[in-house]
Amino acid sequence: MSGQVLYRRWRSQTFDEVLAQEHVTRTLQNALRAGRIGHAYLFCGPRGTGKTSTARILAKAVNCLAEPAERPCNRCARCEAINAGRDLDLIEIDAASNRGIDEIRDLRDKVA
Repeated sequence: MSGQVLYRRWRSQTFDEVLAQEHVTRTLQNALRAGRIGHAYLFCGPRGTGKTSTARILAKAVNCLAEPAERPCNRCARCEAINAGRDLDLIEIDAASNRGIDEIRDLRDKVA
């Protein structure tokens, strides 16, 4: 038996796997195809609606080494590193525990 929690094991890995958020995934895919990615995206909504999964898929798609139409491929080194949580260019914060001004300043200082 694996020590991986269910939400990580069954997390969506491609835009097509994200459920009930077609308008969001379509908008992100159109931005990727057009090469017009925003400098920042804010994912908000109720718990369990796919915010973190969609953000991770977008991060993979932006960093993926495959052809643009195939992104994210989940096979290249960048996609595999993001899936494994060891990509040094991706910082995922838990908004529930990192919402104070001191946490935001600390994050800003680490990124700069």
